Amino acid sequence: MPWPSWEQAAVATALSLVAWLVLARVPRSRVGDALLPAFREFALVAGLYAVWRLARMLPITHEAGALDRARDIDRFQRALHLPTEISVQHVVVAHDWLARFVNGYYAIVHVPALIAFMVWAFVRHRDRYPHWRNGLVAVTAGCLVIRFLRVAPPRFVDELGFVDLSTRYGLGVYGDVGTGVSDQFAAMPSIHVGWAAVVALGTFAMSRSRVRWIVLMHLPVTVFVVAATGHHWWLDGVVALLLLVAGLRLDAWTRRSRAGTDAPRSRSSRRRSSSASSG
Repeated sequence: MPWPSWEQAAVATALSLVAWLVLARVPRSRVGDALLPAFREFALVAGLYAVWRLARMLPITHEAGALDRARDIDRFQRALHLPTEISVQHVVVAHDWLARFVNGYYAIVHVPALIAFMVWAFVRHRDRYPHWRNGLVAVTAGCLVIRFLRVAPPRFVDELGFVDLSTRYGLGVYGDVGTGVSDQFAAMPSIHVGWAAVVALGTFAMSRSRVRWIVLMHLPVTVFVVAATGHHWWLDGVVALLLLVAGLRLDAWTRRSRAGTDAPRSRSSRRRSSSASSG
């Protein structure tokens, strides 16, 4: 199924805003109180998605320097004595079921897991939801900016000898270079790892259920999958995680600053009210 276009997302944003404005002006009801924040949040998320799709259409599909930077990353990782991505794929292709699993996981789980997390967090943890939504915005925005620095994925470096698992087993998510929803020369950072971190760490932070330990595994599994399929370098995932941490810290700092500013105003208001009642 094709991804929604930016035009479709923009229409969804406009309709949600209209619904929100109408509900805000009609007499309050239980249904209206439940739908009002939902329409507002959907308008925000759909609007951000429209911006993301528009940014994807920017004319930066050139390959200049992408392979050289990829080889530089490979040399840097080897200097750190990290296991190579091709060694991970060798383990995978030696077991047909595992190769099918990582190929399917990469193609199928990425977006549905994020959507399920966002809906769950909004419904069950409304007070903490904005913190993780803002973290998601930060890591996605960071990926859009850094993609201007072209980096090829490991599977594009011919001498490494990667097998294209999507060609062998189907479920391909990319077409020819420069087509499709994803930019194949924007391996740095890994939006797969960034979004998986939002889902895994956000669920672990908000939930107290034992299931959170299972959801937490979504992050290391995704890191393994993107390496085994040759779609990303280890460093791509590291940068995505740093973007998320920076976004969450910035959001927490902003909230503390607002709370510190609002507290004196609140105390001042209470003193004025007390003085007026005494007089």
